[in-house]
Amino acid sequence: MPEITRPALPAGFLRLPVTHRALHDRAQGRIENSPAAIRAAVAAGYAIEVDVQLSADGVAMVFHDDDLDRLTAARGPVSARTAAELGGIGLTGGNDTIPTLQAVLGMVAGRVPLLIEIKDQTGAMAETDGRLEASVADALAGYGGAVAVMSFNPHAMAQMARLAPDVARGLTTSAYDPDDWAPLPAEVCAHLREIPDFDRVGASFISHQGNDLTRPRVLELRAAGVPVLCWTIRTPEQEAMARQIAANVTFEGYLSALPA
Repeated sequence: MPEITRPALPAGFLRLPVTHRALHDRAQGRIENSPAAIRAAVAAGYAIEVDVQLSADGVAMVFHDDDLDRLTAARGPVSARTAAELGGIGLTGGNDTIPTLQAVLGMVAGRVPLLIEIKDQTGAMAETDGRLEASVADALAGYGGAVAVMSFNPHAMAQMARLAPDVARGLTTSAYDPDDWAPLPAEVCAHLREIPDFDRVGASFISHQGNDLTRPRVLELRAAGVPVLCWTIRTPEQEAMARQIAANVTFEGYLSALPA
């Protein structure tokens, strides 16, 4: 088995605040993960975080939830619809439909860093079938901009190490309170809480829950020189607190200050 690589997180992710699900603002018709929110983030000069789910025909779609219910007038799982079907579904409150990752890469076009969170497809943080990861890797082939991938599911990052070894990858991490993560079993929460897979998957950064940054394992990684990003910061006051430990923030609901 070839030795696992550990590509460094591109420097832009440490310099530019990261918009959570792009620069969304429902009052302005910019829905989370929408083309309008992505274009707004690019125009403002922020880095962008988006989420990807898998269509029925194996295409990475930029959408956060497993189900369509919260963000659209449609119902049921994203995975039950083809990419073409999903691309025809409007995002409630805006004028956009659900985009493919390939389309979003075209919108960003390397102008700002793009952080792609690969959503768990197993419901249990278990071994994945690799279909979503393969679609992400295919979309990123030849992309010239600053990009990184991450996931709460370490197995997804192990897949990306195999499929796109030159793309920086990290782990999205959490306090893993079992009450917040139900029905994920408490023992799985306890395992993931300690971030045991960091080296195994060749991660080069973490993005940790913003109100849990003093966790010993997070501080241990930081002390070892690992970039610590954090999620989700919603006020300037929270940002000031988070930046005492985190190298950068993922924010929403206000405008984080850009570097001079």
